[in-house]
Amino acid sequence: MDELTLAQNVKRALYRLIAASMMMSAVAGCTSISYYVQSLQGHAEIMAARKSVAGLVDNPATPEPLRARLEEASAIRQFATDSLGLPDNNSYRSYVDVGRDYVTLAVFAAPEFSLAPMTWCVPVYGCVPYRGYFSKQGAVETATGLKAQGLDVHVSGVTAYSTLGWSSDPLLNTMLRQDDTYLAGLVFHELAHQRVYVNGDSAFNEAFAVAVETSGVKRWLRETGNLAGLRGYEAEIKRGNDFYALVAQARSDLAQIYDGPASIQSKRTAKAAAIERLRTRYRITRDRRWGGYRGYDAWFDSPINNAKLAATTVYSDQVPAFLHLFDLCSGNYARFYAAVRRLGALEREQREDALKATNGCGAASR
Repeated sequence: MDELTLAQNVKRALYRLIAASMMMSAVAGCTSISYYVQSLQGHAEIMAARKSVAGLVDNPATPEPLRARLEEASAIRQFATDSLGLPDNNSYRSYVDVGRDYVTLAVFAAPEFSLAPMTWCVPVYGCVPYRGYFSKQGAVETATGLKAQGLDVHVSGVTAYSTLGWSSDPLLNTMLRQDDTYLAGLVFHELAHQRVYVNGDSAFNEAFAVAVETSGVKRWLRETGNLAGLRGYEAEIKRGNDFYALVAQARSDLAQIYDGPASIQSKRTAKAAAIERLRTRYRITRDRRWGGYRGYDAWFDSPINNAKLAATTVYSDQVPAFLHLFDLCSGNYARFYAAVRRLGALEREQREDALKATNGCGAASR
């Protein structure tokens, strides 16, 4: 199929998807319709720009640095299927340079005195605690509107995303910004969403994908003999755990403030003080425990609010429970995925309780 025919087919598919989305969102008004249009159009443009990784590797015109990264990406992709039991399909076997640092921007929002994020419901994915935009203008306009309502808002760049297997997701230039360990983590994480995904439970989905990412990267580094890389990755995980512990402490402090009887102004003052204590704890951890490692400086130097804390927590709260379940399944990915699917079939409250209480790989079925 030539590029023109492909573009025409994608355009026709886009129109069909827009029509379906319009029918699903008709009761929600024009804002929802325009949101679906930008989402589908942005994705369709990326799909139409895909180039085969194998073709780029074989093409003498491909710059050598890109060729080397794509060769390693191809090996990582094969490892995902052969060793981690992740889907054997065309996802991450093509490549697109989107011409920017992030493929999408995610807008998070939360009330001024609550740590519970706002959620938005969309077709396929269910309800999620963010609004994603291919357009910076769209993200900024939404963030501005939410701030005008008195909400805490956080906008974050996203380097990769998954369509859950509905289309063959490509590798993106944004995924190649860091080293191969980072790339492997992204590929394993996004493919995990294709293996198990529960509509409307982002905390469950993201923690599961992080567990696959973490265990998968460790296995990849061990099996490729990169022991120095493994030591570095394990040190990075420890720092990440420290970071999430700092955030958890701040959330606990803030929850007590928000639940208390103080006046609005007093709560604002106490909130600001709690966030400054978080920054102080971070600097102590950085300088005394991490030996001056500054990889998290940018996060702490930029504004911190309820929305930013909520966005961080989505990816972290349930990860230890999933890693524990993986160990109970003896590191067998097929058994692990089966156990996670059984958990995913439960009602949300039952799912959370069962994950916390799991004491065996098969126990998730009870």
